[in-house]
Amino acid sequence: MSGEIIRRDEGAIAIVEISAPERLNALNLDMWRALTRTFRALSAEEAVRCIVLRGAGDKAFAAGADIAEFENERFDLESARTYGHTLADALKAVDDCRHPVVAMIQGPCVGGGLELVTVTDMRIAAASSRFGVPVNRLGLVVAYDEMRGIVDLVGKAVALEIVLEGRVFGAEEALAKGLVNRLVADDAIEEEAMATARRIAAGAPLVARWHKQFAKRLLAPRPLDAAERDESFQCFATEDFQIGYRSFLAKTKPEFTGR
Repeated sequence: MSGEIIRRDEGAIAIVEISAPERLNALNLDMWRALTRTFRALSAEEAVRCIVLRGAGDKAFAAGADIAEFENERFDLESARTYGHTLADALKAVDDCRHPVVAMIQGPCVGGGLELVTVTDMRIAAASSRFGVPVNRLGLVVAYDEMRGIVDLVGKAVALEIVLEGRVFGAEEALAKGLVNRLVADDAIEEEAMATARRIAAGAPLVARWHKQFAKRLLAPRPLDAAERDESFQCFATEDFQIGYRSFLAKTKPEFTGR
């Protein structure tokens, strides 16, 4: 099946594109695998400071998983289990990525596409974008690893509303539900997503990584231990802190090194 995951770089910003425009960027099995490889590789790269995840073209972010492939790749219990593990690996790779990930959302963002954006760190949506998980019409379950991001982002009540009704809804409702951070005009979406990424990339990269780690850790039910609390102060031992506070006093723009 056609489709690919394309990476390109603009300085310290990596742009990852879900590319299958002939089917509204629906992801097939190979694309889920490629997404996993791409994000694991990006996470290991020190030079990366922010990632923008988007769909190819301007018609869709991602119309979920490619249902046309189900007959061969997701047709019984064993193949479905394999497919589910592959999809879960991709979601985990995005979620575990050390660098901030900004989702740029246009058009349909449904099913697996919606699951994917819930594990990004910020979600910028075009005014005409649409959201939903209409799997109840297919007799499909949203597996634990797929639902986790939705529940973490919007809570149990809204997550259940989304999956039980299977309704596709607009961007204003997505904003009200907390699925996205902000809405912009359709013709401004790329500019705003990239401006957001540039603002993140201009900050101290170690601080961004710590903030991602802290926010995720605070969702875990177990209490923080002394070592974890102490990690909050390690930034004072970094070169970036020296650069940052000296630049602030001198009223100059900081040029962070990531050390």
